[in-house]
Amino acid sequence: MRDTRLLRLRTLPLLGLLAVLLLPLDPAPTPAAAASPATAGEAAAADPVRVMPLGDSITGSPGCWRALLWNRLLDAGHTDIDFVGTLPAQGCGVAHDGDNEGHGGELVTNVADQNLLPARLAATLPDIVVMHFGTNDVWSSVSPDRILAAYTKLVGQMRESNPDMRILVARIIPMNPGTCAACAQRVVDLNARIPAWAAAAGTGRSPVTVVDQWTGFDTATDTYDGVHPNDAGNEKIAARWFPALAALLEAGVPGDPDDPGVPGDATCTASFRAVSTWQGGYQAEVTVRNTSAAPVTGWRVTVVPSDGARVGQVWNGTLGTAADGTATVTNASWNGALAPGASASFGLIATAPATSSAPAATVTCTATS
Repeated sequence: MRDTRLLRLRTLPLLGLLAVLLLPLDPAPTPAAAASPATAGEAAAADPVRVMPLGDSITGSPGCWRALLWNRLLDAGHTDIDFVGTLPAQGCGVAHDGDNEGHGGELVTNVADQNLLPARLAATLPDIVVMHFGTNDVWSSVSPDRILAAYTKLVGQMRESNPDMRILVARIIPMNPGTCAACAQRVVDLNARIPAWAAAAGTGRSPVTVVDQWTGFDTATDTYDGVHPNDAGNEKIAARWFPALAALLEAGVPGDPDDPGVPGDATCTASFRAVSTWQGGYQAEVTVRNTSAAPVTGWRVTVVPSDGARVGQVWNGTLGTAADGTATVTNASWNGALAPGASASFGLIATAPATSSAPAATVTCTATS
């Protein structure tokens, strides 16, 4: 990502410049002279990447994790961004771009059933959607099947607005309100289904990436009421969104001539699939796909396992592991080159706590060309 964009000044040959100076002055330039197609194209290229935070009160009321995330992105050099939504900032006492689409009390199933999202998309035109949605549905005992069907409908509407939409979807934070004893398990049941749904919903042009907001989040210490995050919870939510969103910003918005995603620049996506599981671990496969019109000469995939799992072994790639369990896998010598549309895979073995749910991981891909 670039931080600033400058329009290039074009120089005229000397004779051409003299000819221009000798032309009669026109106090009222024509529309064509006022904004040439080239100038208009350059202006469009200067548009920031538009990010919509989408959800319910956890996102919007006041959703202080958005303020923390915004400032993390700026500190990392991602200054060419614009958080968008039909709702304004709702406090937090921290300078940030507070526009959002977090409507307190909303059910994702109602948003889908009532077709509320298309108008919000039309008003804001996001390039990326960051979605944490379903808490009120869980509280209302809506089944995971209905919630995921609503997710599918919303994703379709996002792509109608922007065929290249990038979508980050959360495994939602846990909840344990005093008035809903069954809510904690309902969240577990929904989150267990989200990775497989995302793998089916994603496309090369419009990938869906799961971000695990559930693991390591404690309703006793990270919420003020068993549902809504306190300061500690907001820090955790922002920290989980940051690497996935930063990876998308670094990859660029398709159609922007200054960013990857157009011919001549390489992009890739990664998808995670569990192959087999056993007590204390699992085997999985990650598929890397070249989603650009340019050849990929190498790739790097970041793997963030859910539920405290750790990657201990890979094949068809080279493994590096950070202290927090984040794994980085780079291509082997024989599978780094990918033609447009081509794919390669690597396998992994992970250890996992005995109490962990179905294997899942957030995976992001960076390509070189």
